[in-house]
Amino acid sequence: MKLTDEIMYQASLDKNPDFLGVYWMAVKTTGIFCLPTCTARKPKKENVEFFESSKEALDKGFRPCKICKPLENSDSTPPEIQKLLEEISENCELKLKDSDLIERGLQPTKIRRWFLKNHGMTFQAFQRQLHLNKAFKKIQEGENIMETVFNSGFESLSGFNESFKKVFGNSPSNSKSQNIIDLKRIETPLGIMYATASKDGICMLEFADRKSLEKEFLDLAKAFNGKIIIGENPYFKTLEKELKLYFEGKLKEFTIPLSPVGTEFQKSVWEVLRKIPYGEIWTYKKQAEHLGDIKKVRAVANANGLNKISIIIPCHRVIGSNGTLTGYGGGIWRKQKLLELEKSILF
Repeated sequence: MKLTDEIMYQASLDKNPDFLGVYWMAVKTTGIFCLPTCTARKPKKENVEFFESSKEALDKGFRPCKICKPLENSDSTPPEIQKLLEEISENCELKLKDSDLIERGLQPTKIRRWFLKNHGMTFQAFQRQLHLNKAFKKIQEGENIMETVFNSGFESLSGFNESFKKVFGNSPSNSKSQNIIDLKRIETPLGIMYATASKDGICMLEFADRKSLEKEFLDLAKAFNGKIIIGENPYFKTLEKELKLYFEGKLKEFTIPLSPVGTEFQKSVWEVLRKIPYGEIWTYKKQAEHLGDIKKVRAVANANGLNKISIIIPCHRVIGSNGTLTGYGGGIWRKQKLLELEKSILF
């Protein structure tokens, strides 16, 4: 589906957030340009012009709208919060209170709002999850529980046990058979993504607005007999580095280890997906042929739709036999953007 002026204009009328980062709409009569979600009164269609980047709009002489502020990325992490995240990630004993934030020149209410919006929890709850994650791993490695508690920012054993039970459902001593799946929020040019990782590799990379995301989290937790909580993982740094290079057009093949969850058939389908070269587009039929069974076209399509590791397992490189961009969990517009990035040629 090619983005037409009609589609983009209607998206602006609907204030559709799915198109954030896809286009910017400029108004010829006022000389300003806006985000698709701008709440300002919408102009007539003949008075608008669309751009693929804010830079194009600026180069054409348009000014940023003062209402929607199109030069500010609402999804990006403010520098002061990024610094805060790095600080608490590097020091597992650190437990910042509101008074500590004020000392750093930060407003606790602003920090609270940002974490609620972007992580679904307060800053204090975020810190607790981070500390619990690290403590859980140390306990599983055989470290003394009492030492771990006080080295993880908790002030008492009872407080630690209570927090632990709320997250993991049982006491630290009864959690030896349970696993942790680390969770991280990652910013990309196409929107926020959530990544999860086990000890073996990345097991999920999905756009935050995918409708089935909650079910995918539940399926992962069940498959790993574990809990998905915010935490650091060695694979995340590699993932972020490779994604950055990919979106800059400097990486054509990912090397990050993966740990996908699915049936043997689904995994075999995903392995074929990883063999599709950068810049090429296959049909479901061609994918089934490479799998060795031309009769399984529909089964292949279903397995593609259940892929939880977007971009790295490139289901966006498969289209319908008639050349149409068929369904994509992250949205058809993202599929088109990814193919454009890879300079793929639609037939």
